[in-house]
Amino acid sequence: MNVPTAVRISGLSKSFGERHVLDGLDLTVRQGEFVALLGRSGCGKSTLLRILAGLDPEISGDVTVPRKHAVAFQSPRLMPWKRAWHNVVLGLPGRPDRRLAQRYLEEVGLPNKARAWPKTLSGGEAQRVSLARALVREPDLLLLDEPFGALDALTRVTAQQLVARLWEKHGCAVLLVTHDVEEALLLADRVLVMDDGVIAHQAVVDLPRPRDVGDPTFVALRTELLARLGVEEVSHAV
Repeated sequence: MNVPTAVRISGLSKSFGERHVLDGLDLTVRQGEFVALLGRSGCGKSTLLRILAGLDPEISGDVTVPRKHAVAFQSPRLMPWKRAWHNVVLGLPGRPDRRLAQRYLEEVGLPNKARAWPKTLSGGEAQRVSLARALVREPDLLLLDEPFGALDALTRVTAQQLVARLWEKHGCAVLLVTHDVEEALLLADRVLVMDDGVIAHQAVVDLPRPRDVGDPTFVALRTELLARLGVEEVSHAV
């Protein structure tokens, strides 16, 4: 069965002065597919995501994305002078719709935070408001730029589970930029590794959800991806 394409990139290049960050990169993401993007710091992951979000038009190559797309960054980027509900619908056409905002705040588990000021929210709560702001746009493509990077370990696990549920419910394509190999394998259908400005490796994660980090296939994929990133796993056997 042929699945329609959500993202199609051909020969994408981007430079900052003499430094080539993306060098003829090719990538296809299918509609409804969850793709995670790994790579060393400075390899161009976030630059690629900014280009897909339409935030950096100075490129060469061909990039096609859905008209309806949204992005959530590591920093929630909430307007501190607007309440949570107003942040959710900020930028939507027409008069701010509190009922619409409330519906999406309930989706991300914040039914009682509509009137909260951003400074009163925890890091995890602020990131949930950011996710609600992305989802209220009903995107066909959701771009996530290390959205859990600033969260503590327990809050991060909860946020990962939330994103997995929301993806299954809404069915949009997702491109997640992360440094966490285990996170990528827990969430994604396919994990890509960037190196030297191109997609250097990909791993298909054909495992049932929710995933077990102790599953032999999961462990083998983690070892493979860590090796691709130049990281050697440490054995804790006694």
